[in-house]
Amino acid sequence: MFENAFNNIDRAMRNDEGLASELDYAEQTSWLLFLKYLDDLEQERQDSAELEGKDYAPILEPAYRWSIWAAPKGKDGKIDHDKAATGPDLIDYVNGTLFPYLKTVSASATDADTMEYKVGEIFSEIANRFRSGYSLRDVIDIIDTLDFGSTKAKHELSDLYETRIKRMGNAGRNGGEYYTPRPLIRAMIKVVKPEIGETIYDGACGSAGFLCEAWEYLRRDDLSSSQWETLQRKTFYGQEKKSLAYVLGVMNMILHGIEAPNIRHANTLSENVMDIQQADRHDIVLANPPFGGGERKEVQQNFPIKSGETAYLFLQHFIRKLKAGGRGAVVIKNTFLSNTDNASVELRKELLASCNLHTVLDCPGGTFQGAGVKTVVLFFKKGAPTRQVWYYQLDPGRSLGKTNALNDDDLAEFVALQSDKADSAKSWTVSVDELDKATWDLSVRNPTAPEEEPLRAPEQIMAEMLARDEETRQILEKIRRML
Repeated sequence: MFENAFNNIDRAMRNDEGLASELDYAEQTSWLLFLKYLDDLEQERQDSAELEGKDYAPILEPAYRWSIWAAPKGKDGKIDHDKAATGPDLIDYVNGTLFPYLKTVSASATDADTMEYKVGEIFSEIANRFRSGYSLRDVIDIIDTLDFGSTKAKHELSDLYETRIKRMGNAGRNGGEYYTPRPLIRAMIKVVKPEIGETIYDGACGSAGFLCEAWEYLRRDDLSSSQWETLQRKTFYGQEKKSLAYVLGVMNMILHGIEAPNIRHANTLSENVMDIQQADRHDIVLANPPFGGGERKEVQQNFPIKSGETAYLFLQHFIRKLKAGGRGAVVIKNTFLSNTDNASVELRKELLASCNLHTVLDCPGGTFQGAGVKTVVLFFKKGAPTRQVWYYQLDPGRSLGKTNALNDDDLAEFVALQSDKADSAKSWTVSVDELDKATWDLSVRNPTAPEEEPLRAPEQIMAEMLARDEETRQILEKIRRML
């Protein structure tokens, strides 16, 4: 049912000249889904308050609720299209009245983690891109049929939403930065082993894939009410700089079942890492920070190791956001292990000195579709220096790509061997004492892999070419004599 609804939404959006790509489809679907969800949530809270004989203070004023402006119902329970705006009138209302109001809702918020704050943040950062009020009306009518009331419905909706985010990776405009392969995330979580009562943080959360998968890992049907409340409000924390990613992250967590996600719209790197206090720290960091980029000089001043590589700044931030004994799992370009620039060397040295870098997972090319870089995952525990590092070289035995993506089975051996740091044809251990103390080079070098033949010297290659030329000349001379 829901899959057909999403397909119909796509068809309606393709008819609108204001929507050009999967990124636009995801963004516009997100704000509409959010307002429909919010209306259902408000109704549920209002009904609960009435049953308990309490008053309920709504988040939105009545005129701006979905059930009033988007889907007013007749006596038959269907949308009353005599009251529901469409065409130019609908676009004028959304752009001139609805969005300006929604931007102001955060002014009444008492805390950045409240739903009121998130409403204001979301609608301050995105815009309605529909140009046709008729296309918008078609999409609204479809979304109104979606039900957020049951766990089963949310699960199906979350799967469809994840699929939409995944498709963005092939849509251009850097869409791939919003999606980390879920099998890789699940393997990282299995290694880190979060427990209820611990806090989990992603300072570059994008579409919140790490937080959503951690939620799925921890949630169970037999949780007590206090454990459920802990998971809902005191476990998952994220920050995201980009507007679209922030909206995707909030909506993704909502669809997975977290009512008011603790995601803040902020540039994580604008925080001076030396100002991080104990109260700001977390038990677990799970992240795939953006690669490349290039932060301004004033941002680099927030870090003891200055670098134009965004991921290096994030890694410094993550180390300091962990509590003593906290665990981290962070995706980073594999060149971090071997680069000889000062920032790379100093950061490796700091990581080894302040944390136990116990595991490095070497990912094959194609793990991240469209990224064009090879990556590794660093697993570390804060508070004690590294003595030895266990490496695992992931080799699924096939080329990875759009039609042949990474799956959970590909990572099963890694997860199984990692618990005991067992050696195998794909895994080995390196002592820190064996490292070059000038460079702290952590390159992946599998000692069990067959050695490649050394490259021949240019002089040898030229001599062989001349020898072949002489051999050819002699053959041709013999042929000439026979003629």
